[in-house]
Amino acid sequence: MSDEPVLRPVARSTTRTDLVADSIRTAILSGRLKPGETLVERRLAEQLGVSKTPVREALIGLATTGLVVMSPNRGVSVRVLDATDLRKASELRVLLEPWAVAGATRLRRPETARAARQALTEAADLLSGEDPTALSLANRRFHRALYSGCENELVTAQLDNLQDLTALGTVAVLWPRWPTWREEYTEHERILAAAQAGDADLAEDLTRSHVERSVTLLARREDQG
Repeated sequence: MSDEPVLRPVARSTTRTDLVADSIRTAILSGRLKPGETLVERRLAEQLGVSKTPVREALIGLATTGLVVMSPNRGVSVRVLDATDLRKASELRVLLEPWAVAGATRLRRPETARAARQALTEAADLLSGEDPTALSLANRRFHRALYSGCENELVTAQLDNLQDLTALGTVAVLWPRWPTWREEYTEHERILAAAQAGDADLAEDLTRSHVERSVTLLARREDQG
């Protein structure tokens, strides 16, 4: 029996659907597309200069990540997150992100710390709180710089989706009740310091405590209604 594979692997390329999905995701996370806003395929296709097919495929993909919701009655709309949604996303982050940050720390790749430091510097310029969306996105870049360094693409993909929900929900749900961005910044500094020192255990513990604090606050908000 021949060992020749039935199908040969193909090179991964960025498709038009990928580009459309990235554009829509960016518009959602930057606040240009608001939670609850209906997403009309024809209108999006016109704005992006593409046919409706890649828009439809992109929206289906974004629905699987949780950023948009597809309803038989309302069509497609940007997801409206509540405290429960954000808590559940944070609970899953507690399981994955500390492990990923520890793994990245052990690899000691200079580009990991460099990207995290750049994001942290951007966040420092936004601590006035005047632009919470930009600050939330800077925080997202900080977290991603660290966990993506673990070089496990399956974990990174899961955390990317969770960070999208976190960035969207933090501005809408968490910070209006608890403006904790300065405390978060301080915690980010400590996590990065541990990572740069190569202390994987400390980086893991600090990351876990950092995310767990959000879980506690969100659970409190649920109790308060």
